[in-house]
Amino acid sequence: MKGVGPMRADMLKKELQIFTFEDLLFYFPFKHLDKTQIHTIATITPAMDFVQVRGRLISMEVVGEKRGRRLVAHLRDASGIIELTWFQGINWVQKMLLVGNDYVAFGRLSFFLGKPQLSHPEIESLKESNESGKNFLEPIYSVTEKLKARGLNGRALGKLMYQLFLVLEEKEITENIPLNILQHQGMCSRWNALRQIHFPKNHLQYEEALIRLKFEELFISQLRWGMMRSARHRYSRGILFSKVATHFNDFFHQHLPFPLTGAQKRVLKEIRQDMGSGIQMNRLLQGDVGSGKTIVALMTMLIALDNGCQACIMAPTEILAGQHFEQFSKLLNPLNISVALLTGSTKSADRKSILKGIEDGSIQIVVGTHALIEDVVKFKNLGLAVVDEQHKFGVAQRAKLWKKNTVPPHMLVMTATPIPRTLAMTAYGDLDYSVIDELPPGRTPITTVHRLDDARPQVMDFIKAEILKGRQVYFIFPLIEESEKLQYEDLMRGFENVKAWFPEPTFWISMVHGRMPSDQKEINMQRFVKGETQIMVSTTVIEVGVNVPNASVMIIESAEKFGLSQLHQLRGRVGRGSEKSFCILLTSNGIGKDAKERISIMCQTTDGFKIAEKDLELRGPGDIQGTRQSGAMNFKLADISADRGLLEQAKLSADRLLKSDPDIKKPEHGALKAFLQTDNADTPWGKIS
Repeated sequence: MKGVGPMRADMLKKELQIFTFEDLLFYFPFKHLDKTQIHTIATITPAMDFVQVRGRLISMEVVGEKRGRRLVAHLRDASGIIELTWFQGINWVQKMLLVGNDYVAFGRLSFFLGKPQLSHPEIESLKESNESGKNFLEPIYSVTEKLKARGLNGRALGKLMYQLFLVLEEKEITENIPLNILQHQGMCSRWNALRQIHFPKNHLQYEEALIRLKFEELFISQLRWGMMRSARHRYSRGILFSKVATHFNDFFHQHLPFPLTGAQKRVLKEIRQDMGSGIQMNRLLQGDVGSGKTIVALMTMLIALDNGCQACIMAPTEILAGQHFEQFSKLLNPLNISVALLTGSTKSADRKSILKGIEDGSIQIVVGTHALIEDVVKFKNLGLAVVDEQHKFGVAQRAKLWKKNTVPPHMLVMTATPIPRTLAMTAYGDLDYSVIDELPPGRTPITTVHRLDDARPQVMDFIKAEILKGRQVYFIFPLIEESEKLQYEDLMRGFENVKAWFPEPTFWISMVHGRMPSDQKEINMQRFVKGETQIMVSTTVIEVGVNVPNASVMIIESAEKFGLSQLHQLRGRVGRGSEKSFCILLTSNGIGKDAKERISIMCQTTDGFKIAEKDLELRGPGDIQGTRQSGAMNFKLADISADRGLLEQAKLSADRLLKSDPDIKKPEHGALKAFLQTDNADTPWGKIS
């Protein structure tokens, strides 16, 4: 390409990963400068950012000395005068300009003593400007400091892009969205969109191009997810659960400890339809803290047992696995169903008999941790695998459960972190998903308040009063990822402070943290669960699954350091009993705007789905734990939070197309199929043919 020698080519490869014309074409500008408009000086206001003026240079002089030296010139049009200032390259500018000649100047606007001025403006003679007059908005691209140092700044990259469009032909940019969809959406062609996103004639053209290319990203990603779902539904054989019999019915009618909510019943119906289809179920079950996902999982396991199969549930921690085991054992005891617990710390003698029971089928339900996916665990006939807190596990770990039977077991993947619909559509598009969006009746809402460090004495007095009523309390300290050592020191300092406020033997305190041996952690946790200690000092290791109904107060120290969803998950550890519960967010005085907004949202609502939507807005999808899966978020332009409406349209269009042409074989979809088969098939962008 003209303008790119070996050195520039090497820099573009190293700094921006631009190797080819295609890479350059899909390197989009982050803004445009409007140099199509000439402003009259009298109409310039402080609200403007960049301006372009045309007039006669009426004066030019160097003022100041040494570091304060600058060139000051004045340009006049029929309506007024504007000051032009240069602090560098003064000699070169003086040689280029001539008082009395007419010029066009463009630059960032500022005001000094109420008068407009342009610092370091671009300036050219009126004659040159008329000859080179651009009829498009000028693109500016993001570049690194190394590129700038070599003279390849954001505007220079624009000149290369201009060269690209001089050699690129329309036929080389193949259309990848069927014509009927483009017409239905009222969108321009791919060629026009790519031209207009770089060199639009006006802001309207730019918006048109941006929407088209965003839609393309979202449509292609939704089409790929849809094709995966469609193929699984049509070709993925699963164990046929043809009946709901004694185990399920006895439990439902005689041993269910509370009535199911409407949402739980709806989800069970969706699961039963999946497992009765003869196709392998892959369903994501999401619900807020305390919405009753575990009982739905247990009843799903009973359907597996009714059809002569075994079931298992994999939890991310031994604490959570232990709680599931205790709960299941208690609930299923009257039904004479065998339940076993298998974790890394299961004693070897017990492990041997459990493995034997799993293999011969005498153990019907297995609760475990990662230990379940070890090669030594062989099921007689695993029909259902439940994965709890799925974002704690990788895709490869879940896939190992598939291989525990010759016909893959049905998969129910659960999360207590509510996922906004748009995120579920893009990050988990290969899964069908169900939502429990209703809390069981009788749960007392948690009161959440924000207190500054200054109010610590009053907070401690309140906690003492709650403990004297027989309640228990959590103190949570933030996890400092940069340094495990610092995190440990912070926690120990916090522990000592808590002990100073609550001295033994009047109060008893447990502590758990990530560096503690697992057996010690378990002992300390159990002391709190049994009520032997009234206070639990912890990092976020207690975020998921700990169930202590008597704990009614949670203090989150340095709450400004936590994300919204994490704060919500932590808060869910209280309010699990019948007593009024409280969550106190303690922060320093000078917290930032974003932190204030997070704290404010937490105090306003306990609805996990509202919080998840806000979290998505504030942080973006890439920062939300567990959602960055391969190919799911490789969007250059689309933002699934800001572009929700466009995402819904893209999904609708993709679903309609797949309904009429599941294998994309129709002649009118030939270009789309070719695009989907390109080398870049794991991203929403294809190749130039």
